[in-house]
Amino acid sequence: MKTAERRIPGDPTKDQLIDRFLRVNQAGELGAVRIYQGQRAVLGKGRHGPLLAHMAAQEQHHLDTFNRLIGERRTRPTVLAPLWHVAGFVLGAGTALLGERAAMACTVAVEETIDAHYAEQAAQLGDDEAPLKATIEQFRAEELEHRDIGLANEAEQAPGYPVLSTAIKTGCRIAIWLSERI
Repeated sequence: MKTAERRIPGDPTKDQLIDRFLRVNQAGELGAVRIYQGQRAVLGKGRHGPLLAHMAAQEQHHLDTFNRLIGERRTRPTVLAPLWHVAGFVLGAGTALLGERAAMACTVAVEETIDAHYAEQAAQLGDDEAPLKATIEQFRAEELEHRDIGLANEAEQAPGYPVLSTAIKTGCRIAIWLSERI
C-alpha cells in the first residue's frame, strides 16, 4: 500500500499529509525538549536528574531528526513554535515544582498521548514512506520507554493524578491539532 492511496475527496494529499506529520512532530519534539529542560531546571540535581537527562537526550535527537526532515522535505514549520517553546518549559518546570511524582505524571500523560499520535501516523504511512515510518516507530518506542520510566517512578501516586493527567493530555491533543494546521 502507498501513503494516501485510499484517500477520499477532501482528505489531504500524500504531500499534505507528510507535511502535517513533519510539522506536528517537529513541534511536539520541541515541546518535549522544553518540558525536560523545565523539569531539569527544578529537579536536575536530585535523584531523578540522570533519568531526566536520558529522556531529554532522546527528545533532542527526535527534534534534530525532524528539524533535518523539515529542511529536506521543504516543509513549513508551525508558526506556533514560539508558544510551544514557552509552554513546554512552563509545563515541565510547573509540574516539577509540584514534586517528583507530578513531573513523572506529566511525562506519562505526554508520552501516552504521543504514543497514540505516532501509532496513528505509522498506520497511515505506506511502503513508499518506509524510512519515515521506521523513524516514527523507533521514536514511538522511545516515548513508551519514557512513559514506563514515569510509571516506575510513582507517577500515578501524584496528588490529583487523574485531573493532572487529563488536563495535560487534553492540552497535548489541542497542541497536536493546531500544529498540524497552523
